[in-house]
Amino acid sequence: MNPAAGPLGRLWRAPAVRALAYQCIAFFAGIFMLAAFASRGFPVQSPLAAAFLQGALAAGLSGWRRMAPWWLPIQLLFAPALVVMQALQLPPLLFLGLFLFLLLLYWSSFRTQVPYYPSTRPVWQAVASLLPPDRPQHFIDIGSGFGGMALHLGALRPDCAIAGIELAPLPYWASRLRAWLQRNRARFVRGDYLDLDFASYDVVFAYLSPAAMPGLWEKAHSEMRSGTLLLSFEFTVPGHVPDLEIMPRRDGAVLYGWRM
Repeated sequence: MNPAAGPLGRLWRAPAVRALAYQCIAFFAGIFMLAAFASRGFPVQSPLAAAFLQGALAAGLSGWRRMAPWWLPIQLLFAPALVVMQALQLPPLLFLGLFLFLLLLYWSSFRTQVPYYPSTRPVWQAVASLLPPDRPQHFIDIGSGFGGMALHLGALRPDCAIAGIELAPLPYWASRLRAWLQRNRARFVRGDYLDLDFASYDVVFAYLSPAAMPGLWEKAHSEMRSGTLLLSFEFTVPGHVPDLEIMPRRDGAVLYGWRM
C-alpha cells in the first residue's frame, strides 16, 4: 500500500499543513543558529530579529520544497507578526473572534486550496449571455460564496433551475438568507462540489484556484453530458484549450469555457 495515498498522505498534501511543518523545523533550526551565534559572542537579543530569522528559514525551506510563490511572504512574516501581536497585548477574545470568523468564512480552504474568490457583476452578466434564451437550463455555481452569481441569474432567468454549492458555513447561510429576503428562486446547498454529480447540469461555473483546476476538469469530463458547458473565471485547465474566451471587463481576467 502506498503511504502517500492514505489519510496522512492526503493531510500532508494540504499546503497549510506543510507550511506549519516547515515553520516548526525553522523554529528549532533557528534556536540552534541563535545558540551558535551566542557561543561566538554574537547574541541576538531582539525577539523580532529572532522571529525574522525563523521566517527566513521557513520561507527558504518552502521555496526549496516548491510551495506556491504566495506562501513565501506568508512564511517570512508569520513569526514576526506573532511577535508584534504579542507586543501589542491585544485582548485574547479578539483573536478568538477573528479565528472563528475566518473559520466560518474559509472552513476547509487549507485542504481544498480554494480561497474565497468573489466574482463581480460583469462576470455574472457574461455568464448570463451564454445561457440559451430559448430553453431553460440547469446551472450551478460551485463554490458559490455569498451567492451573487446564483442570485443574479435566479432573478434574470426564473425559467432556469439555478443553484449554488458552498462548503463554508458563513457564506452558505448568508446566501440562503439573501435568497429568502429577495424571494429569489436560486437554490443553495451546503457541501463539497466533489461529492456532486455534474451530470444533472447544463452549465457548471467555477471560480476556484489553479490548484483545483486539473481535478475539476477530470470530474467534469467524466460526468458532464455531451453538449454541456464548463465555465471557469480567470483560471484555465493546463493542457486543454478552451472553446470560448470572454473578457467581462476591459483589461480584466478572462472567462473560459469548454464544451463537453
